[in-house]
Amino acid sequence: MTELLEKALAEVSKLPPEEQNLIAALILDILEDEQRWETMFAASQDKLTRLAQKVREDIRAGRVKKMGFSAF
Repeated sequence: MTELLEKALAEVSKLPPEEQNLIAALILDILEDEQRWETMFAASQDKLTRLAQKVREDIRAGRVKKMGFSAF
């Protein structure tokens, strides 16, 4: 456990049980959401690769219309 997490948990331990439970529930929700995101992202890699290939093909074929803005 990191020093920062130990410090945070030490502060949480000073709170009433109800507030401790609320913070614990928030942390668990965040961890669950992160795991769901990682699972969905990993499962979408093939689709993202195919989409990127299609975009490259569209650019090479001239099927992309310049919209006046650039990310670069």
